[in-house]
Amino acid sequence: MIKGHPKGLIAAALANMGERFGFYTMMAILVLFLMAKFNLTGTEAGALYSIFYGSIYILALVGGLIADKLRNYKGTIIVGLIIMAVGYTLLAIPMLITTKYIALAALLVIAFGNGLFKGNLQALVGQMYDNDEFRNKRDSGFQIFYMFINIGAMFAPFLASWVRNTFVKMQGYAYNAELPGLCHQYLDGKMSEEVTSGKFSVLAKTVSDGVIPNNLSDFATSYLDAFNTGFHYAFLTAVVAMAISLVVFLISKNTLPTPKAKVKTVSNLTADQIKQDAHEIKQRIYALLAVFGIVIFFWFSFHQNGLTLTMFAKDYTLLGGIFGSAEIFQSVNPFLVVFLTPLIIFIFSFLEKRGIVPSTPKKIGIGMGIAALAFIVMALGSMGLPVLSEVEAQGGLDASLKVTPWLLFTTYFILTVAELFISPLGISFVSKVAPAHMQGLMQGGWLTATAVGNFSLFLGAMMYDNISISITWGVFALVCLLSMLIMLAMVKWLERVAK
Repeated sequence: MIKGHPKGLIAAALANMGERFGFYTMMAILVLFLMAKFNLTGTEAGALYSIFYGSIYILALVGGLIADKLRNYKGTIIVGLIIMAVGYTLLAIPMLITTKYIALAALLVIAFGNGLFKGNLQALVGQMYDNDEFRNKRDSGFQIFYMFINIGAMFAPFLASWVRNTFVKMQGYAYNAELPGLCHQYLDGKMSEEVTSGKFSVLAKTVSDGVIPNNLSDFATSYLDAFNTGFHYAFLTAVVAMAISLVVFLISKNTLPTPKAKVKTVSNLTADQIKQDAHEIKQRIYALLAVFGIVIFFWFSFHQNGLTLTMFAKDYTLLGGIFGSAEIFQSVNPFLVVFLTPLIIFIFSFLEKRGIVPSTPKKIGIGMGIAALAFIVMALGSMGLPVLSEVEAQGGLDASLKVTPWLLFTTYFILTVAELFISPLGISFVSKVAPAHMQGLMQGGWLTATAVGNFSLFLGAMMYDNISISITWGVFALVCLLSMLIMLAMVKWLERVAK
């Protein structure tokens, strides 16, 4: 699978794998942390999540501009890793993160560092395939790159939950996903007597090794402190991951391409040739902007995995066994990326040898249709579930009414297939079509499109909080279907520009 690719590919993938490990350690628990730490509703946590997730990608545009201007992609990447480590360190200090605004400030530090790192590393990978020896392997190269970096994301949620749960256990308690919300409800005086004497008291006894707490107020305060401090220490593992990624990059950076500095030359081109070149550059930029516009809606839907799909795991899913906590579902997607990527590469290679492989723009359109299917499955599986306000009023959904965790697993499986049709191939398309002097900027543009989708994530949380769960998933399915139709309508133009 790796044979015939530039040797710098694995070096870049390993450096990104460490960074992704740290990033997804945080993303697996971020929404749950915000809700438990600051007593936020899903909508409020969704707003902070959207700002952070959008900033990560919009700042990649800034990072691309900086690297293109300096022609120093490697130095920009190194600075990005260091800044991210600083942000994660801030999040790991419990006495520092006292308000949601301080937490958001620490998250924006991480976002800026990620902006310097992510798009520029992708640009370097693309530059490896700009010569005739490797040009025809560009798509599979980005698929391999994407697979390797998801190895880090695959294990991150397990480590995050293990660190948190271990600390909670050290304080004399057991983990329970429902208790933080119930503790806040009790402390705020919003809990009914029926829930207090019933579910809340039972869970308090269960997590306290079968001993009924003498004072429920003291218990609620103590449990929240243990739960949230465990989250802080989980963030600390991301600092270690950044250090590992930095070491890997420093050791292997000489295997990565070094773009030459821009030089001013006197051109012998005629005025017509200059106009033709300018026209081609415009067409390339227009094509990229069109693709960027489409993938906004994919990321708006796909990145609900860390927001509404995680909340669905907490509120409506029967947890147990391998799926013992809501954040563990965050491992399903990267695990499937690693598992499915070789199969997808084999299928595309098989089709290519027979001359029937779809073009990259067509693959992206197909991916949008597959994403729609995932949310149709969620909509059907969620039919008949009560709205969230009813669930909260009764202190949580009765176990007999909760859905099987395999509903979420199936949804993640389908979404992962869609992702493999869109994300690595979209990055490959950008590296192929972007003008040579705008590689970093255009990779930043791809990530900016992702940012716009991420800034819209809070709309999913608003729907989740206020309308039927089934209708919420139906909205995402409709958005993906419309995007598929628009993308397929542009395929011939995009194919022509890519040539």
